[in-house]
Amino acid sequence: MTLPTQPRSPAESPDESRRHPDALRRAMRAVSAGHTLMQRWRGAWRRWSLWTALVLLVLAVLATMVWLAGRYEASQVQEQLERDAADAVSDIRVALTRNLQSLQALPGQQAWEGDASELLRNRRELLRIELRDADLRLLGHVQSPYRPVAWNSPLHDGSPPDRAIACANARRLGEPAYSGSYFQPHGDGLGAEHMELCVPLGARFLLASYALQDLLGNLVAHNLTRSQEASLTETDGTRLAVLGATSQGLRRFSAQHLLDLPGSTLVLRMESWHAAPHLFPNVLSALVSAMSIALVSVVAVLVRDNRRRLRAERDLAEALAFRKAMEDSLVTGLRARDLQGRITYVNPAFCEMVGFNAQELMGHSLSAPYWPPERVQEYRQGQAIRFAGHTPPREGFESEFMRKDGTRFAVLIIEAPLINAQGQHTGWMSAFLDISEQRRVEELSRASQERLQASARLATVGEMASLLGHELNQPLAAISSYANGSLNLLERAIPADLAADACDALQDMRTAMRQIAHQAERAGRVIKSVHNFVRRRSRAREETPVQQLLDAILPLVSLQARKLGVRVHTTVEPGLAPALCERTMVEQVLLNLARNAMQAMDAPAVSPRVLDIRAYRAPCEQPGGWIEFSVTDLGSGIAPAVAEKLFTPFFSTRPEGMGLGLSMCRTVIEQHGGSLGFAAHAPRGTVFRFTLPAAQGPCGAGDA
Repeated sequence: MTLPTQPRSPAESPDESRRHPDALRRAMRAVSAGHTLMQRWRGAWRRWSLWTALVLLVLAVLATMVWLAGRYEASQVQEQLERDAADAVSDIRVALTRNLQSLQALPGQQAWEGDASELLRNRRELLRIELRDADLRLLGHVQSPYRPVAWNSPLHDGSPPDRAIACANARRLGEPAYSGSYFQPHGDGLGAEHMELCVPLGARFLLASYALQDLLGNLVAHNLTRSQEASLTETDGTRLAVLGATSQGLRRFSAQHLLDLPGSTLVLRMESWHAAPHLFPNVLSALVSAMSIALVSVVAVLVRDNRRRLRAERDLAEALAFRKAMEDSLVTGLRARDLQGRITYVNPAFCEMVGFNAQELMGHSLSAPYWPPERVQEYRQGQAIRFAGHTPPREGFESEFMRKDGTRFAVLIIEAPLINAQGQHTGWMSAFLDISEQRRVEELSRASQERLQASARLATVGEMASLLGHELNQPLAAISSYANGSLNLLERAIPADLAADACDALQDMRTAMRQIAHQAERAGRVIKSVHNFVRRRSRAREETPVQQLLDAILPLVSLQARKLGVRVHTTVEPGLAPALCERTMVEQVLLNLARNAMQAMDAPAVSPRVLDIRAYRAPCEQPGGWIEFSVTDLGSGIAPAVAEKLFTPFFSTRPEGMGLGLSMCRTVIEQHGGSLGFAAHAPRGTVFRFTLPAAQGPCGAGDA
């Protein structure tokens, strides 16, 4: 999820963020909580959408099954109705054919009436049998004893068009023919649709009248049920006779079959109704409904179980996330191994400790990538002893590991058997503590103790220096006084007629006495500077030409250089500005560095022996002008082990040295605002460099 960023106000800055860490942490926690809530909402929405889709699918399947069952029921009802209609039409045809055969079997004029009456009593669908001549005049008739009909009406006695058409067809075809339907009133004031059959008998016609209602009642009634209705209609849909129940219900089924008779065509229409939609119309629908109810019940149970499972999974996920967060936040490394020694789990703290990721550590058993190569065999033997059970559980021991970059560090290992929930021993669990920092702190503490002891010794040296300075001031003052007195005596004691050689000797003596007085005064200034340095008093700095600093130390340096066979070269850059410094202390620094350089070349293998002292403008890396001094020797150089402790107080490579020279030199230079350092010199030797502030303004102010 990408969060929108807002522009930072001018008053807000990283410093403000650092000043309010609690607000920043609360904001980060709010953002993290919102992100987690959004993820949970998305997961819940995804799960509920899937369940909703499943429920909708089940409901759709159930609805489809019920609909198909209804369709199947409807098809069954429709098919049954079609069969009933076909059977009814077949029964009507059979009955009509039987009646036709019976009519054709009637005897002649003298005996046909008795047989016709018998036929009418047996076939109730026949209402009247007439015998007519070729012109359709009535010759005789027999009437059904079951229904009174007003036959003596002008409509019946005459020749209706349908009857005439039927007889004409019968005469033309030589076969019986049926007429169209017509309405015939009954004696009870009602009426019914009738149909006549015209059978040609030579020059005469035998006519049989059918009541369509009786035709349905006697020939079709046994095929009807309480929910069916049968009717005879014309081809245009006009109903002629109806038999059966009236419409009840909402669903109606209908079937139509043609009753094709010679000379006439009728339609038998059968209809069926259902009072209401049937959910359980038959065994199949009942079975489908039962299965649907069972499926819905199973889905409900699954939903309940799924909710419980989701709740359990959520609790388990929260517990796992909490345990994972605890393991990830630990600074203690954790490692799990099985009974064969293969690594099965490591936490991030352990990976960070050794520098390998989890994939690089998984599966290692006989050797681990964080074991030092020279100690692999030792660690294997120790691992075998521990796996054999000879080491008491939860006993800590120290060891050494190697990071991926090759660095070594000390660890404290606490190992114990790994027991699962069933109480079975499945492996080993180890906890690791990086004690390298503890070792470093112990080393720093030891070094601090040493520095405290050195400081105590330095304080003692300072007290001794103060005491010696106080005690030496008087002898030096006496030496200076005696030297000056001697000079005065020599000035007064020289006769005018003294020889030239004696005059030269006296002149040399006066020079020596002046040097003695000068060095005594210089020694006094040095002692005073050391005294002030020890007491940390404010020092008066003055503008001192660089050449004067070198000239002041050259006599002493030249004495030692002649003794050791060292050539001394001095170089001062032209136009160099004076140095703003405490002259005596800087002279001591130069003198100390020069003596150390000459002592570094005091070896038979060193040749040539050259001491190079230079003064020049330092590069302008900061405001203000700076002067840089360099003292270079051609000795054997400084070993790396010595270089780390070179400026440590009381550290010295010479048995007679006190180890305070370079330390005090660095302190003096740093008090002037400069820096003192060293570097290797090509092709051999070492160069010491230090900087002093220039007396004139910025860089280049002293250029001539």
